[in-house]
Amino acid sequence: MKTTLLIISATLGLLASQSRADRLVIKGSDTLGAKLVPQLAEAFKAQHPDTTFDIAAEGSTTGIAAIIDGTAQIGMASRRAKPAEVGAASGKGINMKPTIVAYDGIAVIVNSANPIKGLTKKQVEQIFTGDVTDWSAIGGSPGQISVYTRNTSSGTYSDFKELAMKKRDYAPSGQKMAGNEQIASEVGKNVNGVGYVGLAYTKAGGIKVTPIDGGLPSIKTVQSKSYPYARPTFYYTNGDPSGVAKEFLDFTISPTGQKIVLQVGFVPITGDGALELVAKAVLLLADRHLAGEPQGPPQAGVAVFRQLGLAPEGAGLMGGQI
Repeated sequence: MKTTLLIISATLGLLASQSRADRLVIKGSDTLGAKLVPQLAEAFKAQHPDTTFDIAAEGSTTGIAAIIDGTAQIGMASRRAKPAEVGAASGKGINMKPTIVAYDGIAVIVNSANPIKGLTKKQVEQIFTGDVTDWSAIGGSPGQISVYTRNTSSGTYSDFKELAMKKRDYAPSGQKMAGNEQIASEVGKNVNGVGYVGLAYTKAGGIKVTPIDGGLPSIKTVQSKSYPYARPTFYYTNGDPSGVAKEFLDFTISPTGQKIVLQVGFVPITGDGALELVAKAVLLLADRHLAGEPQGPPQAGVAVFRQLGLAPEGAGLMGGQI
């Protein structure tokens, strides 16, 4: 009898433990899922240690499909669901609800050894559609252009086609990559390479971001939409989320989550995170001034302003440029 009671007690304890453990399945965008969402998940787990995450970053199309077929609670997407996808979802009784969780700027990258100083929007269109195939045709050194793009399941693939290519087809010679990191890696190894990545992936070795009509992607230019390839990114859910999915979505768009958004390299959905960094930089500069130090601002302070797109390279406080 005692043994039976012990077994029942242990079983009940195991069931209670399992009921407290929440599993959150998130599928979709590589842009969000390769860096940002895992870091958000890690911070969320620190507050909710019983939560487990299953994150698969295989492209926005897979995330939207996962919501339609019910295999994920959250679908990550760097593009909006297409009318056909919304229709397919509706046919199954699924309400595709998007929530903007961060903004991004699709950066055009070239090899760091490429002498090109910048491109126009027209030249970007010509390169990625295959109208221009040699760098010499747009003022560069002679060499056949190697175009690297995302694959067809990627939201970035679709967004770039719409934002930069007037919805024209990609060049047949373009090489399709699974993720942002793969594009950055290939361009970094190929002096004639060109591709595009999200803002969070622009620090890879061997590459540089190319100004478009003189402008670079930054927090300021993405928030103001003055950068031509700025776009929102989304979590998709089946209607209003509940349970741990709602808790994680709320955490993502909270001030704490948006600080992580900023730290990873994305643009917050409000200016709060950026303003907080500016405030910290100003306080840092004030501390140096009150300490009687005549030098310009510490490098950390300057870096903050540059990250926000509020100061050009080489700007300093003493020259009155910031």
